[in-house]
Amino acid sequence: MNIIRQIPNALTCSNLICGCMATGAAFYGNYFWAVTMIILGAVFDFFDGLSARALNVSAPIGKELDSLADVVTFGVAPSAVLFYLFHEVVYPEVLVPFQKFIPYTAFLMAAFSALRLAKFNLDTRQATTFIGLPTPANALFWGSLVLGQHAFLCSGKFNCVFLFLFIVLSCWLMVAELPLFALKFKNYSWEDNKMKYIFLAGCLLCLPLGYSALAAMIVWYIALSLVANHRR
Repeated sequence: MNIIRQIPNALTCSNLICGCMATGAAFYGNYFWAVTMIILGAVFDFFDGLSARALNVSAPIGKELDSLADVVTFGVAPSAVLFYLFHEVVYPEVLVPFQKFIPYTAFLMAAFSALRLAKFNLDTRQATTFIGLPTPANALFWGSLVLGQHAFLCSGKFNCVFLFLFIVLSCWLMVAELPLFALKFKNYSWEDNKMKYIFLAGCLLCLPLGYSALAAMIVWYIALSLVANHRR
């Protein structure tokens, strides 16, 4: 029985291991393996909560462990991906002397991911909705974007300034007072779930984008949430 009760923690630790592997792969420039491990970590993150509810297991250590694993997989790992990308993007001539230092700004994302997770643990408003972009969504956006649009990001049409500004934007989105709808279904009626069904339909249209599909889905998710908030 005790072993069964440890299943959620084992899944959480698997998430943490995936995050460590993703970080290691990112430092070697292996974007595909890094993103694959972030996605696998997200799968473990989903099932650890699901298994805890199914087994009726609730303990403070599980919550703390989950946040720690999420910081690594969805904060440190995507930061490492962007750290390596900073060594590949174009630098304006005026910033070339700072080329050795600018990549470290990528780790702002790890810090804001930790802040986002800490706020989530304490914010009772986020039981049925999200306030700010969830860290898994942010990590999946960057992984998908770097994997699918690597050639563009490293071209003359893009540079380190744009990359830094987009990192700042994503950091802000994680901690902003921005209501985002959750994808949990209490029932399957159209009236109660119209935004969710519209979102899922849009996701199907994103699939032909290949590696960039997840990034497009996250943008679609944010845009749809903004529309829903405007109508209230």
